[in-house]
Amino acid sequence: MAGNAADITDIGRESSARNRVLDTATKLFYAEGVHAVGIDRIIAEAGVAKATFYKYFPAKDELVRAYVQNQSRLGRAAIDGIGKRPARDAILAVFDLVADAAAQPGYRGCPFLNAAAEYPDPGHPVRQAIGEHRRWKHEFLRGLLVADGNPDPETIADILTVAGDGLLIASHLDKPANLRHLIRETVLQILGPPADK
Repeated sequence: MAGNAADITDIGRESSARNRVLDTATKLFYAEGVHAVGIDRIIAEAGVAKATFYKYFPAKDELVRAYVQNQSRLGRAAIDGIGKRPARDAILAVFDLVADAAAQPGYRGCPFLNAAAEYPDPGHPVRQAIGEHRRWKHEFLRGLLVADGNPDPETIADILTVAGDGLLIASHLDKPANLRHLIRETVLQILGPPADK
């Protein structure tokens, strides 16, 4: 029994060290950019040994991929409860999240778009992780559009995705005071009148 408890404690320590590295990298990558932050700095700020870092992340790109995947997990969790609303309300709520994020101190835009700018090769594992998230979000929006009775959900999901990218960039670069209203009006214009009208 004691051996099992020790094993669980060791797993907990390992998980804690991995999480510290990932949390530290997330904070630094988002604030300063992926390529601007070196592994030695992450190791020092996370308070882990170099061997521990490399045990979990044999290369920096693997850490960056884990960062992107974790951002995707967090984004999916934020959107998860939205799907329980009526479809049109849910679509608007997804875009309200942009305004909510932009209002946070230290907001630097979309972590996926920021990382994609630093990894231009679409075949790179980091870009593939970004692509996986974007495909998931597109499919989520498409499903809501189908539920809303939209006659062309595939095209409108594409348009919402492109508009969302623009809104994320504008919310960082321009910081419009009326961002929430701008987002809502953009989405409503794209959606058009409800299907039952």
